[in-house]
Amino acid sequence: MPTHPAILSCGEMLWDLFPAGPRFGGAPANFACHAALHGARVALLSAVGDDPRGREATAILRRFGLDPSLVQTIADAPTGTVGVSVDAAGKPTFEIHAGSAWDRIAWTPALETHLAGVDAIYFGTLGQRDPVSRATIRRALAVATSLGRLRVLDVNLRRPFFDAALIRESVAEATVLKLSDDELDAVLAACGVPPGPDPTASLRALLVRHRLDLVALTRGAAGALLVSATEVIDQPGIPTLVRDTVGAGDSFTAALVVGLLRGEPLNTLARVACETAAAVCAHAGALPEPR
Repeated sequence: MPTHPAILSCGEMLWDLFPAGPRFGGAPANFACHAALHGARVALLSAVGDDPRGREATAILRRFGLDPSLVQTIADAPTGTVGVSVDAAGKPTFEIHAGSAWDRIAWTPALETHLAGVDAIYFGTLGQRDPVSRATIRRALAVATSLGRLRVLDVNLRRPFFDAALIRESVAEATVLKLSDDELDAVLAACGVPPGPDPTASLRALLVRHRLDLVALTRGAAGALLVSATEVIDQPGIPTLVRDTVGAGDSFTAALVVGLLRGEPLNTLARVACETAAAVCAHAGALPEPR
């Protein structure tokens, strides 16, 4: 198992516009930075505008030790932005602005070459809201499938940028599925799995129906539930003083994926992933200062 696995993260890179000021973000970018902090070699497939926010975003990737060579610059589209408000419990609400550079990620020969060397590919649903980026991400997934690579879906549902078909098609592309308890009902409905009182049974049904290797359900302060063909891990939450929960799920997935690629036991990586997410909740924003 690789000590420093190679991961390609695909999708949106943007700025979250909090009342207190902008913060770098986007689930694939957050995931990529946290995976790098866990020792992975990570490249981000995304796009930014030819503008100050795009240049600063790319500089941040470099500070986290990421490979920015697959971040494309779109001259006539802005770097993505999202309006964010946070409630008293630290839970965010998002207004995702349309027409962003990351909607126009193109297939390139450099991307095709890069895919031959990755151990895993990460993607979400939001990054597929536009047909251009969706086609590129699906083509990358087809290459990863042909090479037998780990394919990680974080469904990342953001209204109105998803429907049942997008969820179902995305789950069909994955070998590992990560979702939150807020997203469970929508995913079950899209995949034709009846909901029930026991989430373990629902996750197992998803696992079997879509031939997944692992399903991971995050439950906020209650921790996480991991289901594979042979194990069920019910990991309690890690107590913490919550500043905000932005990026907690992305950090969880990063720790989970790096642990999987290193062959660590499920119970170990579930605990490490929850500890990572709790640490993110304890500070403002999705990312710590780069090491």
